[in-house]
Amino acid sequence: MYPQAVDGRPVAAEDLDGPADTGDGVPDSFVHLHVHTEYSMLDGAARVDDLFAEAARMGMPALAMTDHGYLFGAVDFYQAGRRHGVKPIVGIEGYLAPGSRYEKLRRDTAEPYTHLTLLAESQTGYANLLKLVSLASTEGFFYKPRMDRELFERYHEGIIATTGCLGGEVSQAILKDDLDRARQVAAELRDLFGADSYFAELHDHGIKDQRRVNQELVPLARDLGIPLLASNDLHYTRRQDARPHEVLLCIQTGSTMADPKRFKLEGEEFYLKSPAEMRALFPATDFPDACDNTLLVAERCSVELEFGNNKLSSGAPGSATRTRCRRTPAGASTTSCR
Repeated sequence: MYPQAVDGRPVAAEDLDGPADTGDGVPDSFVHLHVHTEYSMLDGAARVDDLFAEAARMGMPALAMTDHGYLFGAVDFYQAGRRHGVKPIVGIEGYLAPGSRYEKLRRDTAEPYTHLTLLAESQTGYANLLKLVSLASTEGFFYKPRMDRELFERYHEGIIATTGCLGGEVSQAILKDDLDRARQVAAELRDLFGADSYFAELHDHGIKDQRRVNQELVPLARDLGIPLLASNDLHYTRRQDARPHEVLLCIQTGSTMADPKRFKLEGEEFYLKSPAEMRALFPATDFPDACDNTLLVAERCSVELEFGNNKLSSGAPGSATRTRCRRTPAGASTTSCR
């Protein structure tokens, strides 16, 4: 099922003859839809401009950003994509509360969140993503900015969601051998976001748990009518960036490279892989449409950010938001407004 090199590691780009071919002489492409940029603070080491330059070099038509919980980098990412001629797809890796976002149980009582990937498909979806991110911070913050199913019911329109990484709720249920729970969660989220807007996300960085999840997720998705989506949990641009990324994680966790127990990602596969590498990892015979669906999702996503048009109130006479302020006496530290 998984192409392997002689030493057991996943096949690399240099080991392939070239990009996969559809049979009509046109190489298959691929779109990365799970990408942590430099705006995933102290976790992502992929510079936005470098990402797009590399994606353009490999002929990728689009690229997503899915930073942790926030949209800090959306404008920078969008503008860089435009500069390089690669469609920018705005999204996040969201945090989902196990119940209500208002419930805050300590980690020694219950796991406070799981992950999922959210992509803005339309202008409405982008607006809803902004609402989700804001409410996750102002109402659901506990360890991380957390959303819940009630928010998804209100703000799901125009958003494409996936099962996410190993930290996703479906994957976690599979790893606990609770396949009934995995099926229940997948069906719930499929119904929340819509049958054509919820995907079973597949990863393979050579990690045993990922392959275990994939083996259960593929038939589960088939039974529930959920399409597959190949992905790479990208944290840096090139394979050789793996070690500098380890240093970044040491800064985040306050540890050192000399600490054998330090937090680090397993292996060095979390980079911007070529279309050929991704299609070798997820052949259509074993993972039907998983790679092609990345292109379909990219085609569906169309968000335009407008610049140079001030949306704030002008404060003109008659405006409901007009505020009049006056200075307080010298030496005072505040200004009074009415």
